[in-house]
Amino acid sequence: MADREKGGFWVGTAAALFYPMTLLGRRDYRHAERIPRRGGALLVLNHISHLDPVVDAVLVHRNKRVPRFMAKESLTRTPLLGKILVESGGIPVYRGSSSAGDSLRAAHQALREGKVVVIYPEGTITRDPAGWPKRSYTGAARLALENDVPVIPIARWGTHEILNGYDKKFRPFPRKHVIHSVGEPIDLSAFRGRPLGAKVLREVTDLMMAEVVDLLSGVRGERPPARPATEDGD
Repeated sequence: MADREKGGFWVGTAAALFYPMTLLGRRDYRHAERIPRRGGALLVLNHISHLDPVVDAVLVHRNKRVPRFMAKESLTRTPLLGKILVESGGIPVYRGSSSAGDSLRAAHQALREGKVVVIYPEGTITRDPAGWPKRSYTGAARLALENDVPVIPIARWGTHEILNGYDKKFRPFPRKHVIHSVGEPIDLSAFRGRPLGAKVLREVTDLMMAEVVDLLSGVRGERPPARPATEDGD
């Protein structure tokens, strides 16, 4: 078994804060052993609640890795959380600015250094009333194709019942069931080596999210909609 990846003071601080917060829900990890214990990896997840990074960080940390989250730059300016995000190796995403490419460069570097990068391709919490993922941005596909690392789909469900980002309701009781279902690495061999045009990036993005949705469907015991609920991804 691999030794725990060293995280330093700020990762320890995050763990001290986040582990107790996960007690708001009953944890259910399915196939968590599929998270690589060594080397770079890209973890691709759906996004349903502002609580997601907390429970996702604990999932990764319990598997002896340090998660590097890609997160909106505005989060780095929030008290305490922003400090933890930056100092623990988080990667700010500058959308719609000349700095947008910098966030991907930082993510590429983290993967090449053997780190675990966590990304929510939707970019924000889904607006689908039923909680299914919306159409996603293509940055995750570029990271997946330009780095020879495992791409692991993960579906998470239940956090929205504790903290709903759109009706601002916090419902800690009764304790909710928070499930993570970790999939097998996604086979992208058919796409590697092809020019990274818009068509390929969209196809890979949709493939990755289809894997996440398939896992989510299994967790929920429901069939997903035929199309994403919104069309605001790029």
